[in-house]
Amino acid sequence: MSDTTPKPSISDLETEIALTRAELAGTADALAARLSPKRQAADVKAGAQKLVRDAVGTDPAADPANRDRARILLAAGVGAVVLAVVLIARR
Repeated sequence: MSDTTPKPSISDLETEIALTRAELAGTADALAARLSPKRQAADVKAGAQKLVRDAVGTDPAADPANRDRARILLAAGVGAVVLAVVLIARR
């Protein structure tokens, strides 16, 4: 049996390689941006701000269940900090 698939020309292959390189570069840039420490810190900061807004109740669109969860998480965090301070003070 012979292969009836036409063989691509060199210019077709070069074009495909250039497109693949551009796509790979875009993917690498997107990953670098997503994994950058500044981006991670900004995401954590935004999440903490939302948690505080939900707990305090300043966001009128916040779901009451989210508000309760946020208050529980903040209370647990404050409790952990107080416990750490007490344990350090006892040393």
